Amino acid sequence: MLDKLRIVRQRYDEVSDLIIQPDIITDQQRYIKLHKEYKDLGGVVALAETYKTLLNNIEEAKEIIADASDPEMTEMAKMELEEAMSKIPVLEEEIKFRLIPKDPEDAKNVMVEVRAGTGGDEASIFAGDLYRMYTKFAADKGWKTSVVDMSEGTSGGFKEIIFGIEGEDVYGDMKFEAGVHRVQRVPQTETQGRVHTSAATVMVLPEAEEFDVQIDMKDVRIDYFCSSGPGGQSVNTTYSAVRLTHTPTGLVAQCQDQKSQHKNKDKALQVLRSRLYELELAKKQEADAAKRKSMVSSGDRSAKIRTYNYPQGRVTEHRIGLTLYDLQNIVNGDIHKIVEALKLAENTEKLKELGEVL
Repeated sequence: MLDKLRIVRQRYDEVSDLIIQPDIITDQQRYIKLHKEYKDLGGVVALAETYKTLLNNIEEAKEIIADASDPEMTEMAKMELEEAMSKIPVLEEEIKFRLIPKDPEDAKNVMVEVRAGTGGDEASIFAGDLYRMYTKFAADKGWKTSVVDMSEGTSGGFKEIIFGIEGEDVYGDMKFEAGVHRVQRVPQTETQGRVHTSAATVMVLPEAEEFDVQIDMKDVRIDYFCSSGPGGQSVNTTYSAVRLTHTPTGLVAQCQDQKSQHKNKDKALQVLRSRLYELELAKKQEADAAKRKSMVSSGDRSAKIRTYNYPQGRVTEHRIGLTLYDLQNIVNGDIHKIVEALKLAENTEKLKELGEVL
């Protein structure tokens, strides 16, 4: 492990020199990436210093105990040795986790698309519940959410809603939400009290920067139309809503949330860029998942990942076999335990790969 930590230290010193170079500072894309790497490596370097100090303390304590010329010093050395030895395994585990290569996508903001699946009106209501769950989770994390586009359900909720989340390491947490979510409960429209199963699909797209995806606007058809739904006097009177169609891929993105046509176009372009980026990312994730044989972070849209069972008050996360009897808190945004458990499962898989190296 010390050899690995020496390599980390070398890279840390190298990056600390690079981020003060004028040509790096002017290259915003490279500077942001290097600054993030510098911050991450700094945490590992600090742990490495603590680790080396503990190893030195252990060696010194062993020397004093072996000498045994001063009984008082020997007793103190034994206590120090015991304390240091108890800290080493915990610190080694933390260092191992910090040495796991970080997914560069994890730091990105996201676009989330929630679509009602099977279940008619009840599926739309459930899609609305998921949207509320994510906005509350985001608020708890100190993230900012903004609606891009929506299509309301006839009995509440949404047939589809697209919204952005901005903050620190958003994709790192939200990527685990991609897939099919099922709900089992008595629908509001059900008169005989029978439990129905409905579903909604969640897509989580890492937000692509302009330098991540270059879009040739010659390949994009732009249509303007009247907004629908709430929005005041401008609804159905001005062509403020924007629909973009990327001709080579057939991907479509639209936005009607803003009153300004220009702002709607910018937001729709953001969604289109993220969808194009996700196409390439999905190929990479599929290859990575095949290597790791892990379903945790593959983002398979067709996979049933979670069930919310109202009669039993339970939520089951199928990918890792986790069941929590805390449904009300979870649907009110407290999905922290689920996200952390999924992160742990993913990191454990990665640790197995790192095992030979460490």
